Amino acid sequence: MNNHQLILAFVRDLNFEVRIENAAQQNGFQVKVIESAEQIAPPDEEDLGVQIAEHLGGRGAVLLDKVTQWHPALIIFDLGNDFIPWEDWIRLISSVPATRRIPILCFGPHVDVEMMQAAKAAGANEVVARSRFLTQLPDLLLKNARNTDWAEMEDVCQDHLSYYAKRGLEEFNRGKYFKAHDSLEKAWIEDESPGRELYRAILQVAVAYYQVQKGNYNGAAKMFLRLRQWIDPLPDFCRGVNVVQLRKEERAVHKALLNLGPERIEEFDQSLMKPVKYEDLR
Repeated sequence: MNNHQLILAFVRDLNFEVRIENAAQQNGFQVKVIESAEQIAPPDEEDLGVQIAEHLGGRGAVLLDKVTQWHPALIIFDLGNDFIPWEDWIRLISSVPATRRIPILCFGPHVDVEMMQAAKAAGANEVVARSRFLTQLPDLLLKNARNTDWAEMEDVCQDHLSYYAKRGLEEFNRGKYFKAHDSLEKAWIEDESPGRELYRAILQVAVAYYQVQKGNYNGAAKMFLRLRQWIDPLPDFCRGVNVVQLRKEERAVHKALLNLGPERIEEFDQSLMKPVKYEDLR
């Protein structure tokens, strides 16, 4: 599990970089700075033919792939950074299921009202003038960033699996991924604690595996991207489930899928889709 909260900042101005890093560290965040689009995908990768994210190829797909790997608590865009296609990237990040839950904070020159309105229209959660961004930076980070209560998550992970969760895992381990999804969804609905995210994560893996079973490359590629937001924040062991092992195995399946591409998905070795390892804590 990643126990720190990451802020992803698309910023090129050194003064802003330093101010963001200082404010972030004071509030328990770490910062990853991206100054230009080429840091996401060099020019020779822009025309990637293989779909790795949603319906996309090229730099947009690489962006989503990396953002879902980093799963930041907050994304910041400097609207004055001409080396980032911020309007396109805000619209992309805020519109697809794999990343649309990530808050986006933007700052720009107060005199350019049209620019700030464009960022808001593209999907930014909050857009502020540079002066306000600098003077209220710590408060803006705390206000906009998603926070995970790691202690609470660890605590609820000591609980046992519910009836529907165990049934879903049994179905999953028999390769009945569609049925497993239904059972795990019932477990998720019944559970009102943060521990329900364990069930959501496993059912997302079940859906990805089901799409692989059906030979649906696009559907599987989308699901593998989307499930990262649920499985990555979980503790390595939760309610008796070996999450770290499941995470390792689903990524191996995802990698094998991408290596084959849509044209060769019928060659996929389905023995890579292994059972979930778990024990009953009752």
